[in-house]
Amino acid sequence: MTILTVNTGSSSVRLGLYEKNPTGLANVEEKHIESASEVPEHLLRSFLQDRLHRITAAAHRIVHGGSTLTKTCIINEKVEKEIDRLSLLAPLHNPAALQWVRACRALISSGIPQIAVFDTSFYALMPDVSRIYALPKELCSEHAVKRYGFHGIAHRAMFQQSKKLLPDIGNKGKVISIQLGSGCSITAIKDGRPVDTSMGFSPNEGLVMSTRSGDIDAGVLVYLQNKAGLSIHEVDKILNRSSGLLGVSGLSGDMKALLVSDDEDAVLAIDLYCYRIKKYVGAYAAALGGVDAVLFGGGVGEHSPFIRKKILDNMEWCGISVNGHANDETTGKEGCINADNSKVKVAVIPVDESLVLANEAVKVL
Repeated sequence: MTILTVNTGSSSVRLGLYEKNPTGLANVEEKHIESASEVPEHLLRSFLQDRLHRITAAAHRIVHGGSTLTKTCIINEKVEKEIDRLSLLAPLHNPAALQWVRACRALISSGIPQIAVFDTSFYALMPDVSRIYALPKELCSEHAVKRYGFHGIAHRAMFQQSKKLLPDIGNKGKVISIQLGSGCSITAIKDGRPVDTSMGFSPNEGLVMSTRSGDIDAGVLVYLQNKAGLSIHEVDKILNRSSGLLGVSGLSGDMKALLVSDDEDAVLAIDLYCYRIKKYVGAYAAALGGVDAVLFGGGVGEHSPFIRKKILDNMEWCGISVNGHANDETTGKEGCINADNSKVKVAVIPVDESLVLANEAVKVL
């Protein structure tokens, strides 16, 4: 069995090939394409080359599954239509994922099973107290307005891997996982289940991101529509494509570019980014009734010791203390970065979403 994994992000795509053998799944090849502006069929043909006819299944990361698509499933016409309908809630992700579903169907075979693995499914059983908004109940019920949560595959991958690195915590611990890439999110996990997460009805809620605003007073949006005459489409574009690090700095949404800049707005953007995460860490420590481990993943989380240190600085009050040397030495690899006297374990966990996709495909098949 050869499984193709397709992980479409907001600004990139990661393709993977896995072979199933008696001992499990082996990664044959992986390719990360930072800007997927080229036609998916061309990229897919280039990646697979003479292996097109060896593929037995394709597993896709789908960001939004809504209220009905809460479990991994085979993509049929009904599922595809629902993913398309939900594009309104995940405009940077669901349409791109569907392009790859259709590319696989056209290029490989219309007969091979294509499996959808949903970011939102990890949060399907999140408690109501962290799921609902304080809006009229009937309105929310009629329009399926609630906090769905996103980046679930990444947070699940981090949590599963952390159990190997931190066996004392296992499934009974209180864990805060932080996924920092183009999109950013943080999740509170207790006894193996998420109890809260920063992203909500859409992937825009929560932390400051590359081009997304994160938490914002809804009154600002109403005011801008009335005062500046902005259309709903324009407001949506601002929230998703012109805000976050890019909006505050005026320079770039790329953290690497901001870290080497001495522009005061770039510095402010980084400060705001880290401050927002620090606030959530404190809030989730309170929600969990304490914390046993903090996990960092994603491109920024795995590769920027400076950002990790800035986030967790002066958090000894809740038992978190970072080892500066270990933090500096842990870049792009797994490792613990907490100080010896830290009551809370702090770890960097490279996020392997592709392996989760492949494993989910095997379960379905």
